[in-house]
Amino acid sequence: MAIEVSASILSADFGKIAQALDVCERSGVGRIHVDVMDGHFVPNITIGPVVAEAVCRYTRLPVAAHLMIEHPWDYLDAFMDAGVDAVGVHAECYGERRAACRVYGQYPKEIDMVDAGKLTADLRKIRARGKQACVAVNPGTPVECLQDIMDGMDAVLVMSVQPGFSGQKFIPGALAKIAWLRRRGFKGDIAVDGGVNAATAPGIISAGANVLVTASYFFGSPDPAGVVAALQQID
Repeated sequence: MAIEVSASILSADFGKIAQALDVCERSGVGRIHVDVMDGHFVPNITIGPVVAEAVCRYTRLPVAAHLMIEHPWDYLDAFMDAGVDAVGVHAECYGERRAACRVYGQYPKEIDMVDAGKLTADLRKIRARGKQACVAVNPGTPVECLQDIMDGMDAVLVMSVQPGFSGQKFIPGALAKIAWLRRRGFKGDIAVDGGVNAATAPGIISAGANVLVTASYFFGSPDPAGVVAALQQID
């Protein structure tokens, strides 16, 4: 599968967002990744549908909304109405959480099993609007919990850092999750988010991922086009 680079605007200068999106387009980025955080699912607050709508207005690239929020089902329509092309919901919002992360202020959120019926219903809702339906999985959640819903997913987002902040180091356990999905015959996009750079990308791609989400590595580079080209040329 061709390698696509997805630029996360979490590391962009929000005072110059139009210029940042222009840099993405000129650098060969394949899509824009919008990290939505609510201060409950993760210990950080970022943006909502209003900013997502502005991002969609200022770029010709596809836009993916990564909903790191509690009760994502309450906001699916708002983000789809904003114009995003893909919506990612977290598996950890669709199952009983482990004892250490059941209340506010306990992170990261982790589960062992998903409510397949509830998650599938939301994925169908996303698809019915003509959007790509994605499921994100935190580092501590086994990807095997997605076994029964694989036919209902267009993409999986494997988190290779604990969600909430950019600039973290890659967690190697993500590689086994990617490989498991491909062994089980998942043919959709597998995106990896967190710590993606020239050192980690070869292993990520070798495991079977085809979408590399980059934030600080891209926006912090003096040569963002070079970053994209180098990542896409990895065998």
